[in-house]
Amino acid sequence: MNHPVIPIAVVQGASRQRKRQAPKGRRVDPAALAEVQALLGAGPHRRDLLIEYLHRLNDRYGQLGTPHLAALAQLLKLAQTEVYEVASFYHHFEIAREDADGRVPAAPALTVRVCDGLACEMAGAADLIAKLPALLGTEVRVIAAPCLGRCEQAPAAVVHQHPLARASVDSVRAAVRNGARRAEPAPYVGLDAYLAQGGYALLRDCVEGRRDVENVIQTMEDAGLRGLGGAGFPAGRKWRIVRAEAGPRLMAVNIDEGEPGTFKDRWLLERDPHRFVEGMLIAAWAVGIETIYVYLRDEYHGGRALLEAELARLRAAPPIAALPTIELRRGAGAYICGEESAMIESIEGKRGMPRLRPPYVAQVGLFGRPTLEHNFETLYWVRELLEQGGAWFAAQGRHGRKGLRRFSVSGRVREPGVKLAPAGITLRELVDEFCGGMLPGHELYAYLPGGASGGILPARLADVPLDFDTLQPHGCFIGSAAVIVLSQQDSVVDAARNLMRFFEHESCGQCTPCRAGTAKMRALIEQPVWDQPLLAELSQVMRDASICGLGQAAPNPVDCVARYFGDELTSS
Repeated sequence: MNHPVIPIAVVQGASRQRKRQAPKGRRVDPAALAEVQALLGAGPHRRDLLIEYLHRLNDRYGQLGTPHLAALAQLLKLAQTEVYEVASFYHHFEIAREDADGRVPAAPALTVRVCDGLACEMAGAADLIAKLPALLGTEVRVIAAPCLGRCEQAPAAVVHQHPLARASVDSVRAAVRNGARRAEPAPYVGLDAYLAQGGYALLRDCVEGRRDVENVIQTMEDAGLRGLGGAGFPAGRKWRIVRAEAGPRLMAVNIDEGEPGTFKDRWLLERDPHRFVEGMLIAAWAVGIETIYVYLRDEYHGGRALLEAELARLRAAPPIAALPTIELRRGAGAYICGEESAMIESIEGKRGMPRLRPPYVAQVGLFGRPTLEHNFETLYWVRELLEQGGAWFAAQGRHGRKGLRRFSVSGRVREPGVKLAPAGITLRELVDEFCGGMLPGHELYAYLPGGASGGILPARLADVPLDFDTLQPHGCFIGSAAVIVLSQQDSVVDAARNLMRFFEHESCGQCTPCRAGTAKMRALIEQPVWDQPLLAELSQVMRDASICGLGQAAPNPVDCVARYFGDELTSS
């Protein structure tokens, strides 16, 4: 077959016509580049600070305009898709795209987030979410938000960065009129008061040789303290494992408590921050760590400001000769970042996607280095354990259990809040002795012993000890000890629907069993009659094949409703 001959001059002319004048992709607007440079400073700009830079832009402009994202990518020498995928992953970043004329629309004057978590839904949050948009006008954005970590104050809302306890239409409108000025922090133990109470003396004893590492780690092991973020791994053993790894070693601290029903870490941080900091510094000394990263959830604006101020005071008058480097990192609204490897990805400036294991974080964690990962409350216990001794802590407890636990209690009780109680206490004892009993007119009907993922138990099982390993035979676990109490005025079917909507919203989407499983399970339980054989099959697939604990534990509430409340499913 003969092909036509095309003159070389024609081909060369076409090539010249198609020659690019700039790289492929969105052109960087010089004005946007200048604005980003002014906001970030001279640099050098670090890849791992990408999320911090996005926060600065979001705080300054109320949203992330696509011209600013392109400019940020150029400054960091990243592909624009890398910046965009991180910005679009986190719920607290609002990406504003240009209109047909190339203009970025103005951001709303204020954003109001109203919690739609279970405790807040029980307290009337749905009615609040329905009424506010019409009352506040189009310049105020109203968002139904996952748990805000203020379940004892339900219904909770945040106007810009100002939290409102027991929010109402009137209190939200007043906060909007006042420009959402942040309230003064409640009284707390600052550095001077903490030092006057003997604070940091234990740290000095450790650093100056009056305490040796082996004795400290052994005390932690003798106490039997387990991680209080949910996983429950023995703290002393974790110190020993990471210490045995080759340096340099790093430390990551999780204050991203996003489990609906959980608020103990915020509560403690707002009252006695240096007790946590001293425990953190002792752990760093014992394990041999020079750099610490503290990951704090974005909803805790007041706690972050408090912690930044107290760390600055500590650096100005350090209790020891060489403080470790402490970097405070800000989450951006992603429940999945409570999972240790997802949190580490986020600290590195990436999407919060859980890692496949092995290798484990203790071996290959932050920036590829061995990493000691801890929850806030675990470190908060360190000073008291070392001063009182491991045997003292182990001697606490009820019903054959050992230790003490801080329970976040919300729902239909007279006195919700953080309750320090013996490990192994029962729900009935916890409510009667520490929470003032049930609310008037309410009777115990059901309870969540471990937050959204810990399952749901009926009132007839209110005498089961609340601790690690005691709830598993009943299809539940204690996790971070977030207890939500339901009464006869509530429905476990509605509770399961609320929780599954949360899991669907918060799935990172990395693995199909969780991404598709949470959506499918939510759709199935929204039906008036549940297809229980199909739900059971789906539950097993999610448990067996999901990468991390979110997908593995998400079916717990649904499975518990089917197991313990089958009569309600039949009647529906």
